[in-house]
Amino acid sequence: MKDFSVVQCGIFLTKSIHSSMKIRKAVITAAGPDQHHLPLQAVTSRSGTSQTALQVLLDEVFASGITSAQVVVAAGDTEAYRKASGPHAEQVTFIEQANPAGYGDAILQASDFIDGDPFLLMVSDHLYLSHTDRSCVSQLLKTAETNSCSMSAVQATHESKLPLYGAIGGVKVPQAAGLYEIRNVIEKPSPTLAEQHLTIPGLRAAQYLCFFGMHALSPKFIEILNDGSGNGVSASLGKLAKTERCLAYEIQGRRFNLDEQNGLLIAQLALALDGPQRDGVLVSLLELLATSNR
Repeated sequence: MKDFSVVQCGIFLTKSIHSSMKIRKAVITAAGPDQHHLPLQAVTSRSGTSQTALQVLLDEVFASGITSAQVVVAAGDTEAYRKASGPHAEQVTFIEQANPAGYGDAILQASDFIDGDPFLLMVSDHLYLSHTDRSCVSQLLKTAETNSCSMSAVQATHESKLPLYGAIGGVKVPQAAGLYEIRNVIEKPSPTLAEQHLTIPGLRAAQYLCFFGMHALSPKFIEILNDGSGNGVSASLGKLAKTERCLAYEIQGRRFNLDEQNGLLIAQLALALDGPQRDGVLVSLLELLATSNR
């Protein structure tokens, strides 16, 4: 039988809500053996300047009020990442994951930097576009602070992409748009497993709330991850929801996973279409389609 982890969060018998979720630290993981090159790729930003994907991400992080960040990189990648961080190099520290021991181990490399504070956790191979005047990171941080609890950003995602993401099951918070009490967390579920445990009333058929690539977390998460009782990042998030209030927030925006097929190209097109050169980009796309052989 295929091994999978389902965390049943159930009803909260006790809640130890963290007294403050005003977050000023960010941890960005970039040590994955198959993904660590992606944040170093050049993209054209919405303003039309050439930047690395890492710098685009850091622009959003620091514009949200974060004052310091630590990037967890693969062994030997520190200097390449320092250069790729551009003008943010003074606000960023780097720590190497000596051995590729997984996502949870990468996060634990930043334990000293976190130092018992709430923190923003992000992956480095995603870029974001907000549908509002507030960035995706700012939306998450503001909502976590307002609700004084850990908060996972989620996005409605078609079941065909479930192998790429962790997903949550839960119930809507009454009179709170886009907020859900987390009840279940499953890492990369099959469609059958998702239908059994993660269906949320109100979502379209074959749509599930999958992780967005960013979490606002209380320090309790690090305790759970470090003692191994959570048995992985997604399972640790599920266990966190057993012991303190944890919500999922449906971000008003889109994530672009650079690790998907043509992910970097799609992210670049999205950035270009959101910028002042939109009309020129559309004309070029139409010309390309008109002259395509297919």
